[in-house]
Amino acid sequence: MRMLAAFLFVILATPVTFAEDGPVEGASRVVAISDVHGAFDAMVQTLRNVDILDDELNWAGGDTHLVVIGDLLDRGPRSRDAMDLMMRLEGEAEEAGGHVHVLIGNHEMMNMIGDLRYVSKAEYAAFAKDETSRERDRWFEAWAARRGGASTPLRDSFDNTFPQGYFALAEAFSADGKYGKWLLDKPIIAVINRAAFVHGGLPPVVIEMGLEGVNKNLRKNLSTYVHALETLTDAGVLLPTDSFYDHERLVTNYVPALDESRDVLDAIKAVQRLSDSAVLSSDGPLWYRGNVKCSGLIEKHRLEDALESIGADRVVVGHTPTPNRRVLQRFDGLVVEVDTGMLGFYYKGSGNALVLQDGELLVHNEDGSEPYSPIAHPRQVGARPGKMSPEQLQVLLRNGDIVESTKDEESERTVVRVSDGTHTVSALFARRTGKGFYPDVAAYRIDRLIDLDMVPVSVIRTVNGEDGSLQFVPNRASDEAQRSTSGRGSSAPCALPSQWDAMYVFDTLIHNEGRSLERMMYEPSDWSLILVEHERAFKATRSRPPHLKTVKLEITDGWREALAALGDEVLSENLSDVLDRRRLRSLRQRRDELLKQ
Repeated sequence: MRMLAAFLFVILATPVTFAEDGPVEGASRVVAISDVHGAFDAMVQTLRNVDILDDELNWAGGDTHLVVIGDLLDRGPRSRDAMDLMMRLEGEAEEAGGHVHVLIGNHEMMNMIGDLRYVSKAEYAAFAKDETSRERDRWFEAWAARRGGASTPLRDSFDNTFPQGYFALAEAFSADGKYGKWLLDKPIIAVINRAAFVHGGLPPVVIEMGLEGVNKNLRKNLSTYVHALETLTDAGVLLPTDSFYDHERLVTNYVPALDESRDVLDAIKAVQRLSDSAVLSSDGPLWYRGNVKCSGLIEKHRLEDALESIGADRVVVGHTPTPNRRVLQRFDGLVVEVDTGMLGFYYKGSGNALVLQDGELLVHNEDGSEPYSPIAHPRQVGARPGKMSPEQLQVLLRNGDIVESTKDEESERTVVRVSDGTHTVSALFARRTGKGFYPDVAAYRIDRLIDLDMVPVSVIRTVNGEDGSLQFVPNRASDEAQRSTSGRGSSAPCALPSQWDAMYVFDTLIHNEGRSLERMMYEPSDWSLILVEHERAFKATRSRPPHLKTVKLEITDGWREALAALGDEVLSENLSDVLDRRRLRSLRQRRDELLKQ
């Protein structure tokens, strides 16, 4: 395992080599910020604290490479100021021997393709002076014509929906607009001193495409789409008032004239073809959250393959605000998370800059406090009070006062409330049914050993004079029956099929015959899977559970490594007090059968 403190960047004695789409080597100092979201003042103070800006907001970084990992805009009031500053700093940095790398984030892409859901009133107002009444009247007439003609109520609706500045902003982010043209030249991934920087993350598509493929092909797709929108708007096929989510339907339903120009026909095909391009989709590098949301068992090997494909040793990502609004790291530093919610009034965070220099990673906060090293990403299966760690929650479940105990006669579940005087949590009590047999605790410990991150904290505990175990019940969790009925979760940050595949292997390993829909729970904020109640697991057999006999198991590299690490001594040391010898022996046999696959 590579430890964060042991990682060294490759610092070459030769001059810096640079290509906008290719890797950079030999940079003496790299500073990264992300997700400014119009928080201009916080961004400026953060960059001052790391000597990128002087008091007059001029470049003071010398030969530093500044990386802005996307999302300069949306939600906050001063997005335009942030972009203008970066455009100016690009030239100043080059003159000083440094460089400014502005990467495309999902919000930059959204503004270019007509998805303006998160543009604030202040952002529109920043463009109001650039918009003429003639222009507004032109687009009102076109918009109203679709609705049967102009009227006072329609005009009021138009002005409320598309405030002053709307059309000037749309024009500025078009293919030939000031900001659109600037952004379409920006890379999606930057690799500097073998550290990758990307807004969302490195999804599996990066393995297929490599660094050059992502930066050239996906950016070309985005450019083609944006140019197609401009062509179709000029031709009246689309309007600036049309949302991205309506584009494909509108162009598909459009009936071209017999003498329609080739440019318009090609633009229609481009919109249809590229609507699900990786540069626009949730599975692409601008939106992907798997690097920070999927468990190590699911994600780590995929990430390692992606890093290898682009010639990098770690990735620095934004896009997903960290739970404690501090810069975090996962997988021994393979992932560094730098979205700390800089737009404080919205995200309740602050500006943080990651400085990579001389093999060290240090974080500087906008308040000027003492720099810190990236913090380990917390393991958290289900929401719990006070963002308690698993260890803190174990202590609470073992030693807290039981303030309430209720038995549901229909399900025969016993739910208890446990308190330490500060925090109170719910837990399911499972009475021991065999000597030395605590299946929920065994499942939890195996989960920790293999880095599955799906089984809630479970401990041995006597309740009302009965020996058994307590399993933490997360707040607000919903089960699979509720999820599937509602149709939600399809855009889960860690794709549900990946989570289910891991569950199938896990249930095969522990021979769990009781995985019902009610025992598949989800944290609704991100649809992470939570596996509960394992009273029908750990049968003394080497076979699969009946419901999994015909299921194709995805034994990934992550699973192979995890299973191989579950040696006989490891299992005995961690499970001999919760599983008897027969069950332990069968567990080893099932482990070996899975490894053979």
